[in-house]
Amino acid sequence: MSSFADPALSFDSPAWQTLLTRLADKTGELNATENKWPKEQFDWFAETGVLGWVIPEEYGGSALSSAELNLGYELLASACLCTTFVLTQRNGACQRIAGCEHEELKQRWLPDLCAGRKYATVGISHLTTSRQHLANPAVAAKSTEDGYLLNGTIPWVTAAVAADCIVTGATFEDGRQVLIALDTARSGVSCDEPEELLALTASQTGLVQLADVEVPEQALIAGPVPEVMKLGIGGGTGSLTTSALAVGLSRTAINLIREEAERRPDLEGILNSLDQTRMELTRKMWLSNSGEVDPDDPEYSSATIRQQANSLALRSSQAALTATKGRGFVQGHPAERLVREAMFFLVWSCPQPVAQAALREFACIAE
Repeated sequence: MSSFADPALSFDSPAWQTLLTRLADKTGELNATENKWPKEQFDWFAETGVLGWVIPEEYGGSALSSAELNLGYELLASACLCTTFVLTQRNGACQRIAGCEHEELKQRWLPDLCAGRKYATVGISHLTTSRQHLANPAVAAKSTEDGYLLNGTIPWVTAAVAADCIVTGATFEDGRQVLIALDTARSGVSCDEPEELLALTASQTGLVQLADVEVPEQALIAGPVPEVMKLGIGGGTGSLTTSALAVGLSRTAINLIREEAERRPDLEGILNSLDQTRMELTRKMWLSNSGEVDPDDPEYSSATIRQQANSLALRSSQAALTATKGRGFVQGHPAERLVREAMFFLVWSCPQPVAQAALREFACIAE
């Protein structure tokens, strides 16, 4: 497997290792702090060029390949899952703005996002996996003379209270949808108090309310078309980002087991088996993202990798708790935090086939 070789921040460089250490040192404190999103950590990302990973060079970024980006996510998640999750939401917004055809919109947002002067996030789960069962759309759109009028609720918006821009979608009565870059300073935009979550509460994820919000045509990213998310602008729900974070969490859990195995030889077989699975998943993600394997090979499909990554995150975190015994069950210990964080992958962008695979595994039902 080839290695990351960006001159600004090599994954083998002292600057990169310093960043990972700083993130890891703060992750426990971050997860113990109420109503705080990782602003300090994003300042570090701005200093080291991480905020430019998904932004084209003409706007100040470095535009990494998919393979490099997901390896970076995996390593960052091994240091701090919460901060890395928030980064993926910000990057999802940046990628969709960068992928649109409207130069004015890109010039407005991308340079400031790259430099860390602005923060963006996404609110698109109601177009993909959340609230699809409702008769009325979560966010309704109507055409106006100058653009669109939006009403409704955007669910599951990460760090909305800190966002200058939310990339979100809305649906017309005829079923067509638009994807827009919503300026949160617009009248009618309000954020509910963030949810208290099982884990990652510091991501400040919550609802955003839209009451007669007027959005100009210049804010349009894509549409109006049926199923706007299937256009694949700036990536899609089938990417390996979520799997990369799950494998990153597994790295940390496996390292906890490794520490215990130094004193307990009986853990070596457990450690080696889990770590072999982790290394194989890292390899498969790299090959899949690099286009070095047949895209129709089910073994390298995003769904297969996601199922395996979810399973590894759950099993490795519980193995770490078991290995650390009572100490790991104390609030604030890395093992108990990892167990809670691993649960996140059962609900975050979890398509039905992935959820069903998890349920079959829990019920010990063979494929």
